[in-house]
Amino acid sequence: MNSDPDTPLYLTLAERLAGLAASGSLRPGARLPSVRALSEQQGVSVSTAVLAYRTLEDRGVIEARPKSGFFVRRARNLPPVPATTRPPARAVAVETNAIADAVLDAAGDPAYTSFGAATASEDLYAVERVRRALARSAQRHASSLGVYATAPGIAPLRQAISRRALELGCNLDHRNVVVTNGCMEAITLCLRAVTQPGDVIAIESPTYFGFLRAMQVLGLRAVEIPMQPGIGLSLEALEVALDTQPIKAVVAVPTLSNPLGAIMPVASKKRLAELLEQRGIPLIEDVICNDLAPTEEDRRAVRSFDRSGNVMICGSFGKTLAPGLRGIGWVDAGRWSGQVANLKRALSGGGSAVIEWAVAELLEQGGYDQSLRQLRRSFADQIHIARQIIAAAFPPGSRATDPAGGFILWIELPKSVDAVALYQRCIEQRIVIVPGTLFTTSTRYRNCLRLNVGGRWTAEREEALHAVGRMATQLAG
Repeated sequence: MNSDPDTPLYLTLAERLAGLAASGSLRPGARLPSVRALSEQQGVSVSTAVLAYRTLEDRGVIEARPKSGFFVRRARNLPPVPATTRPPARAVAVETNAIADAVLDAAGDPAYTSFGAATASEDLYAVERVRRALARSAQRHASSLGVYATAPGIAPLRQAISRRALELGCNLDHRNVVVTNGCMEAITLCLRAVTQPGDVIAIESPTYFGFLRAMQVLGLRAVEIPMQPGIGLSLEALEVALDTQPIKAVVAVPTLSNPLGAIMPVASKKRLAELLEQRGIPLIEDVICNDLAPTEEDRRAVRSFDRSGNVMICGSFGKTLAPGLRGIGWVDAGRWSGQVANLKRALSGGGSAVIEWAVAELLEQGGYDQSLRQLRRSFADQIHIARQIIAAAFPPGSRATDPAGGFILWIELPKSVDAVALYQRCIEQRIVIVPGTLFTTSTRYRNCLRLNVGGRWTAEREEALHAVGRMATQLAG
């Protein structure tokens, strides 16, 4: 089988099969060759065939049926994806509103059906494995409960994080890794290290509202950079902004961006690293969802192309180990590592050594990679079902992203629908959504919303999403 020498063989095979499914040559419901038959047909090893099928499973293109084999997934008519975003080109002050607090508060309230805060159902995770690790840690390291934990965190966890970063293509020195209180603290520390109040920061548009809240607290201004469907940040638009605005840093989620779920191609990630390095402008890279991307190439971080310590890489484990572990984050701030470590010591000190020991154990166990593969497949199913409901229940003209991983959808409703009014109607019905206005510093995205579809689908949850569609249809007129 012919392939690009720079592309892994399994990925070439997966792309070929995905193309056949997309074109209709492989029809929905069609049975695929067995792993051994595929390897013989394509002249590849069995392990290459296994990886190709696993990649297609993670993307939601095919499904494995017990004792039956692999089949192309059946799909109904699905909504189109949104167009490239068009934010204002000028830098503006950052302000957020009370809806963000209400969304986060309702996430843990059983009285609400929440499509709001970006957290998945706990039963999709290996929670029993996590519980056992925490119990062992509390027993083995009980003495740590009697002393203050100190920054930058226990060495075994920082070493485990450095080893996991190899999966992102990054060689991190564990001595430069700082354990933080979640990814948002890591990003905030990075912003403090490289900016002053009044500075201009380039951000994706739309962007995660948590970034906007941090920037507001720090007195920073934002210039929004357009996002392209599927492939993320527009480097052409970023370059124009760098030429015309006094940008001091860039904050981005190049892999499975929030809320669009876009993944920048590897070549674009490399170009982004080079572009900012040439100008001496730091990139604060959020890799919180990289492990949920379907392929090794997709998971590769921009930091892997960094040659001068210009990329400050931040992550956490709330999306991959268990939602309750989102409080364990980390950062390697490149050439600003010393400043970030000092800021961490001054502002919040250490975390919980008992939890850090448990997370270190979980990262080093072989079961982590297996649980990640299962998560990717589960989230692909979650996305697939949600997009089918949106196609059936939302007003004509609605668009929805089709992310390759994760569990977040961005919905673009007809222009006549005010998503804030829809949010208010949903709250009256004890349903939580997030209106698009939270993801920008401008007045754009008024007709957009973000949906967390990581909650396990039940009849009640499916009906709640249908109800959101009915209310949106009523507002569309």
